[in-house]
Amino acid sequence: MKQSDSHKLRLGMVGGGEGAFIGAAHRAAAALDGRIQLVCGNFSRAPDNNRRSGRALGLSPARIYPDWRTLIESEAALPESERMQALTITTPNQLHVPIAEAALRAGFHVFSEKPAGVSLAEVKALKSALDASDRKYALAHTYLGYPLVQQARQMVIDGALGRIRKIYVSYRQGWLSSGLENSGNKQAGWRTDPALAGASGCMADIGTHAFSLAEFVSGQPITHLCAELRSHVEERRLDDDGAALFRTAGGASGVLIASQVCAGEENDLTLHIYGEKGGLEWRQMAPDTLVHRIPGGEVRLLRAGSDKNFLHPRALQGLRLPAGHPEGYLEAMANLYRDFAASILDGVPANYPGLETGIRGMAFIEAVVASRGNWVALADTVDSPTEVLS
Repeated sequence: MKQSDSHKLRLGMVGGGEGAFIGAAHRAAAALDGRIQLVCGNFSRAPDNNRRSGRALGLSPARIYPDWRTLIESEAALPESERMQALTITTPNQLHVPIAEAALRAGFHVFSEKPAGVSLAEVKALKSALDASDRKYALAHTYLGYPLVQQARQMVIDGALGRIRKIYVSYRQGWLSSGLENSGNKQAGWRTDPALAGASGCMADIGTHAFSLAEFVSGQPITHLCAELRSHVEERRLDDDGAALFRTAGGASGVLIASQVCAGEENDLTLHIYGEKGGLEWRQMAPDTLVHRIPGGEVRLLRAGSDKNFLHPRALQGLRLPAGHPEGYLEAMANLYRDFAASILDGVPANYPGLETGIRGMAFIEAVVASRGNWVALADTVDSPTEVLS
């Protein structure tokens, strides 16, 4: 290892090989601030893809491993000064918990794609493994890394909206409007396969993002919901569309919509949140603008990089460029990686989504699956199995 790399967090990766969008996004985000170095990986179950991917990333052939178990065992056997320190997991959902648990038990920190697993029970078991270790765990709820999402949260905390009354959150995509999983598309294939994705498709894949965004900005856990899931494409085995009414612990009510069959839509995650004193609107496809509506007709546009006298320090911390230079998805994910690295290398308090966020997401998934048009309590809220209410 070069002396100049000694200050960097040494990272391994499972998944994310040639042709996988999310792995490349993780690598770019992790590298953005110069604090993380990829040192090893198992990128694909296909040996040729795995080797090509590792070579393209400049890794030593000895550290391009044939499977994730070999990666963890071999890295743990290396001298402490050389082995990876943290492992990124970008596999289909069914492997998130097994890999994370093995990595934690071997002494490695974990940065996992979401959802945290395929069931609430297994993710709670993972928490036991995490609590027994002295390791860190981060979850890739990337949208929480956007500076103006942080700003919205702080405005709610500071009382700018007063008591929160109403939350509308929607996530619309169109990429699964046809039976893409039947054409050999791997990303569509595993996301619509219950054995790989779990009990939900659309709601696990993107509904959890909408759910975590609503809870994060409002600061209120969702306690009850009434949901309907649909599969619009013939013979599709998991939901590709759904909606839920919900209630929060603070007395707010709301609507959550997630769909991957909104033909022509790209990646439209949008949040509206209203309180006694006004409302906020944020869109992921225009992430450098936060709309602040005030009773009486006043509308204020908060712009990333332009409102430095008003933006909260937490929001400013996530900005890298001057006003008018758009920052987007990779920078938001990079904010999570930067905070993850700082918590490990510098000992600063963790300031990123962790396993508690993962547990909340799994409680949400199990509740929407169980609801079938009935009001249910989220299991993690009541610390019991999901309960259908009369």
